[in-house]
Parts: sequence; structure tokens; C-alpha cells
Amino acid sequence: MSHQKETNNFQDFQDLAEREITAFAKEHEDEDTARLLLSDARYPAIDMPLAVQQIEGRRTAREKWPSLLECEDFLYPPRLNREQASSDETALYKARLVHGRVADLTGGMGVDTLAFARRAERVDYVERNEELCRLMEHNCKALGLENISVHCGDSLEWLDNEDLRFDTLFIDPARRSATGRKVAAFEDCEPDILQHLDLLRSRCRRLIVKASPMIDINLACRQLAGVTEVHVVSVKGECKEVLFVCGDTDGETRIHCIALGRKDGEPYNCDFTRSEEAAAAPRFCTAVGRYLYEPDAALMKGGPYNLICHWMNLDKLAPNTHLYTSDTLIEGFPGRIFRVLREATLNRKAIKEAIPDGRAHVVTRNYPVAAADLQKQLGLKEGGDLFVVATTLGQRRLGLVCELL
Repeated sequence: MSHQKETNNFQDFQDLAEREITAFAKEHEDEDTARLLLSDARYPAIDMPLAVQQIEGRRTAREKWPSLLECEDFLYPPRLNREQASSDETALYKARLVHGRVADLTGGMGVDTLAFARRAERVDYVERNEELCRLMEHNCKALGLENISVHCGDSLEWLDNEDLRFDTLFIDPARRSATGRKVAAFEDCEPDILQHLDLLRSRCRRLIVKASPMIDINLACRQLAGVTEVHVVSVKGECKEVLFVCGDTDGETRIHCIALGRKDGEPYNCDFTRSEEAAAAPRFCTAVGRYLYEPDAALMKGGPYNLICHWMNLDKLAPNTHLYTSDTLIEGFPGRIFRVLREATLNRKAIKEAIPDGRAHVVTRNYPVAAADLQKQLGLKEGGDLFVVATTLGQRRLGLVCELL
């Protein structure tokens, strides 16, 4: 009995200390964290490195996890784990793909697990890092989520040892090599899921694999086999995730392109198959119209290049130029819309006449010179309201001076 009492007292003490740290972090959220670390003698009762970790976590949460700021007792992990974690937007999107009993085999900070728990009946969080597991247990309690079980250890060993079957297994292999280099191919990630596909597929109805935005989608579908859906997710114009959903199917893989965080606040979602894209004959223009359209990163990665012409009633500039044009503005286009001001020869003299102050943003699409190199060649400085778009129309290379709508 005395041992149990000591354990409870220690837990009470630990909970109190953590509440003091979260309260301190909230109070000092806008202070210079480097100075706080140097002046920790002023706050002898505070674990200053942990407090600074919480301050920096709260700052990141303002943009990345605004929902977590509502929980004053939430504890944030170290920087690397925060950087690797999903945002609120992408986690909530993934949660739409799960149901029933779910296991997150690469738990990390736990943002995905927390989102899953709000839709699934039960979620098993598996993570090798003991500190992350401790933080997850604390955060589940702080958030009042009782349908999450935390397991500390190697997820594939845990899965192999447990006689369990799941509705959904989710895995997000680490995409850095031993030297810290970013990698994309499944066989270069940790764990190499290609070596464990039989185990993973045997324990679930649906397997969801999160991959690098740089992944070769067609190759990955062949490697995984049984891919029913691919979800390419962007946030504010940047491709963030490629998700492969594997299950039982005899049909063709359906590719979903999802653009989140758009200016109008409305997500964009389209889907297609490779055969539908191949059957769609693109329409090509002979001249650039008043408006130029650059598809969102999710569409550029997913690849419905011909279908965009039909979906949006647009003309394409060239087979390998994934830019589109029209004389009438297409509202709500998923991507950037430019108003074309003039065509300009891409040399210093012509650009100087078109842009007297010498400031513009340079964009190259299907053009043999990189944007940064072309900017130097044209003598332009970054900035201003104008864009120089260098591209290919049919067989002709051209420059366009535009403004972003």
C-alpha cells in the first residue's frame, strides 16, 4: 500500500510540475527563448529547457496546430518531432480515411493519432521513443481522449507479436537516411515497408502509407500492389503529403488531388484514373489569352494535365507545358491565376523596357533555364508586384509579363 501511495504522490508532483511549466510557457510565450535559457537561475523551480520547448511549440501551434492551443496542459515534443508532425489540416484530412479500430504505427508527436481518435472507435499509438510515449500519455489525458492506447516499442515487432486485426493501419516511414539526407523511395526509408508488406496487409482491411511529396506515384503503386486510392494533399499551394490506400480491389487506382488552405477558404478536391487522363484529348492554344493559370501543387503532382482543359474549359500551352490560358477569367481555379500584361523578349533590354524598376518574380515552366539563373541573366531583383513567366507555347519559347490576381 505504501508503494502505491508513493507512486500516486510522485505522479501528482509530476502533474503539478508540468502544469507549472505549461503555465510558464503561456505567460512567457513572446519572450526571447535564448535569453530565458541564459537566465534560468531567475526561475529555479522551472525546468527551463522543457519550458522553452513548450514556448517554441506554442509558437509553432499558432499556424500549424491551432486546435492544440485550446488545451492549456498540452506538452509539445522537441523541435525535430514538431517539424515532422502533420498539421491540423492534413491530419483532419487523413482522419476522413479511417474508421473502426486503427493503429498508427509511427506515432511521433501524435497529431495524426489525435485526429484519428475523434473519428475511430479505438486507436493504438505505437512509438519507439520513450519520451514521446510519455508525452502522448500525458496529452491524451489532457485532451480527455480515452480511446487511445499507447505502446512503446518497435511497431512491426509489436504488430507481429499481437494477435490483432485492424480496420486501418497507418504508417509514415522516416524519410531521412542515417546521414540526415532526405530520401523518398520506400526502400530508402525506415522502416522499409516493402520488406514487411505481407505482415502489414495481413493485419488490416485497409493499409494507408504516407510517402514523400517527391515519391514516384506510378512506381510506388506497382511496388505496393493493391493500391485503391492515392491522395495527393497540398496546403497553401505546397504539396505536403502523398497517401497510398491499399486494400482489396480489382479496379483501377483512383488518384485524388486535394488543395487545402486556399485563399477562398474552400478546399478543392478532384479525382481521376490514369486511363481517364489518357483518354482526355487536351486543347492547345495558338496564342496566350488574357489570363494564365498555374495549377496547384496537388494537381501538378497528381497529373490530370489533359483533364484540366475539360474540367476548367481552358487551353493548354504545349504538351509538356502545364500552364493554361483563357480570355475569360475562370473564378475558383485551383492554383495561381495571372493577368497577362504583355509578351516580352527575354533579354535585358526588353525586360528593362517592360519593368523599369528592375524588380519582379521569375517563374519558368518547360523552359531550359532555371528561374534563379534567368533572373540573373535578365538583371532582375526579386520583389515587386510583377511576374516574368518564361515558358514554351507550342514550339516557341516566350516570356510573359504578368500580375498575380
